[in-house]
Order: sequence, then C-alpha cells, then structure tokens
Amino acid sequence: MSLFRKPQPLAVLVVRDAPDVAAALRSALEAAPDAERPGLERALALAEESAGRPDGELRGRWVRQRLDAAGHQGPADSVEAIKILRQAEPGLTLLQAVTYAKEAAAAEA
Repeated sequence: MSLFRKPQPLAVLVVRDAPDVAAALRSALEAAPDAERPGLERALALAEESAGRPDGELRGRWVRQRLDAAGHQGPADSVEAIKILRQAEPGLTLLQAVTYAKEAAAAEA
C-alpha cells in the first residue's frame, strides 16, 4: 500500500431524476382536468423541491437510512456510526465513510 496513491472517488452517486419527473408532471398538468390539478400541482412542487437539494444532503439522508436500519440513534459522525456504516456498506473506504458521515451530521444540524 502506497501513501501516495490517488484518492478514490466518492462511492455513492446521487441520481437526479427529479428534473425529468418535474417535466413529466408539468406536461400532465397542462392536459389535466380540474379535478386532478390540485394533486398534480402538489406533486410538481414536491419534485421541484427535491430537485433543488444539494448532493451532500442526499448522501447524508442515505447515511442516516443505513444508520437507522442498524439501530444507531446517536450522532451520524461518531466513530460508532462510521463503523456501522462501513459494515453496512463494505465497499466504502474509511475516507468515504467519514466524508458521508460528516455530510449526514451537517444535514441533521
């Protein structure tokens, strides 16, 4: 193992399909009868809100889901939480787990 190896990219990808969902909802809203409009308008608002969230917040939510599934209720950036996260997702490096845990803690603050 070399001390000078390239850092690995973050392993968790944030898939952003909310803009596509919002576009589909806008199209449906244009042709919707009056009875369906309130529901479609609410769905569109939720999709647009989701599309505006930063990647770090989404990764933080992903971390919290893993920690909750393991029964961890403490801080997301604790040593115990990082250990749980790496056990839940064995492919994560220590650096990745720490980075994600910090994002989760920031999102919770």
